[in-house]
This record gives sequence, C-alpha cells and structure tokens, in this order.
Amino acid sequence: MDISLRHIEVFRAVMNAGSVTGAAQLLFSSQPTVSRELARLESLLGMALFVRERGRLTPTAQGLMLFEEVQRAYVGLEQIASVAESIRRFDQGQLNITCLPMFAQVLLPAACQAFSRDYPGVAVSITAQESPALEESLSGQRFDLGLIESRHPPRGTRGLELFCADMVAVLPTAHPLAAKAQLALDDFDGQAFIHLSGLDLYRKMLDEQFRRAGVQRHGVVETSTAASVCAMVRQGLGVAIVNPLTALDESARGLVLRPLAVAAPFSVSLIQPQYRPASVLVEAFTERLKDEAQRLRQGLTAGTEG
Repeated sequence: MDISLRHIEVFRAVMNAGSVTGAAQLLFSSQPTVSRELARLESLLGMALFVRERGRLTPTAQGLMLFEEVQRAYVGLEQIASVAESIRRFDQGQLNITCLPMFAQVLLPAACQAFSRDYPGVAVSITAQESPALEESLSGQRFDLGLIESRHPPRGTRGLELFCADMVAVLPTAHPLAAKAQLALDDFDGQAFIHLSGLDLYRKMLDEQFRRAGVQRHGVVETSTAASVCAMVRQGLGVAIVNPLTALDESARGLVLRPLAVAAPFSVSLIQPQYRPASVLVEAFTERLKDEAQRLRQGLTAGTEG
C-alpha cells in the first residue's frame, strides 16, 4: 500500500473535527483536497472508513478501529517530540564532575548556582576525590569535567588553566604580623607555624623556599587540609600559608589574609576527558566556572589588601 503520512493526518483530522470542512480548517487546507485525500486512503485500504449520509461523515467500525491505532501512534510521536524539545532546552540530563574536596567547597557552589538557574532540569553530580584517584578517574573517562591542582592534565585528557594566584599568609586577627601589608619570608622566622602534610606538594615548595632563605619556623601543628590549617590559625595556634581559594573562603570567618613578597604560585586546571562525547552542557558549566574564577581573583585582591 502506498499510504503516506499525509493520508493518516487527513484521516485523523476528519475524525477529530467530525467533518471534512472542520478537517480542512485544522490542516490549513481546502475541503476538496481533504475529500480527495480521504477517498484515496479508503481506496488504498480497500475499505470504507466513513458512511456518508446527507453530507455528514459517520465512522464505520473499521474506521474506529483504525483511529485507535492511529491515536496510539500519535501519542508515541508526541512523546518523542516532547523528549526532543526537553533535550533541546536541556530540561533533563546530568553533568558529572570530580574534583579535590576543597573545590567542592570553594569553587563549585557558586558555579552550580549560576548553572542551575539557567538549566534547572539538569542534575549536577559532584564526586570529591584525593589524588591520585582523582586523576585516574579522569583518565578513565568516567566524568565530564574535573578540577585538579596541576597544570599537567592526566593521560587521556585535555586541560585548561582556570585559576592561578600566589598562596597567601593567614593570620589570627590580633597577630602582630597583621599590621604589615605584605609578608617576607623573614617575617616568619621563629613564628609558631601550622603546616600542611609533609606529602603535600605545596608544603614541599614552601619548605624549600624557607630553607633557601635560612628561615626557621616553629612548627606546632601539621594537618592534611588547608581548611583544617585555617581552623588551627583561627584558634590562635600560629600562622600559616595556604592556597588562595581556601584562604579567601576562610577570611569571612575571622582570619586576616596577607600576600607574600615571594612568588608561591597555586594553579587550578579544568580537565575534560578526550574520549567522552562533546556536550553543550559542559561548555555552559565551563563558562560559569570561568566567571566564578574571575570573581574569586577580584575578591582575593580586595581581601589581601584589607
């Protein structure tokens, strides 16, 4: 049978409108055209779909049975169209992100807020991991985006530097060093100092700088996270040097931030696995992250000048 979608559209319109005239209006067509297409459909099917009496069309039993099947098909098509529209508007979907725990607290919340405002139907899943599990999961293509403390992307990924700024000193509010606008390494000589873990890469970098400067700090506590370091400083146990993102976040809790006179670069890279499908959602979230990184850079400048 050479039945076309147009034939089915005409049949459905006649059934819904109850007349050829009404169907023509629904289809933005003419009454003769609708009558011709309907007659052609009945000829192709080899059966009458309507009984014609005094200009009125009454569905036959066969016509009613066919209409039930047509309706089921149209419900399926409408569902497909609805899903396609949802996909176009990003009313559904999920974005999977992995990062160091610090970024889940400092960098991602505001970016998620901006993203969710524009894409309310998209769920964001954040998995916080420490290295090297973080890098391994990105290499394994298990996430759409990742945030790492390195300029070197893991294998099988590509990277973009999202944020870069020097580490900063964090001090209790009443500490004498808070009177200075900038701190040199000599200023830490003999000071009670809160250390990051000995395995931390930034701890090793700082230790080497202090060793070369001949400065001896008095280590009182060693802890594994920058947030914990700041909590110790807040209790007045000593001073510390931490990454600028955590320092900025903690400054609202009663700490003083001061820039260093020496370079101590801290870098955040945005990582995308090379073998996952490209996504407009990834691009959209990346733009929100860039906006948040810029806002944090401005906040850091203002925070260290206080």
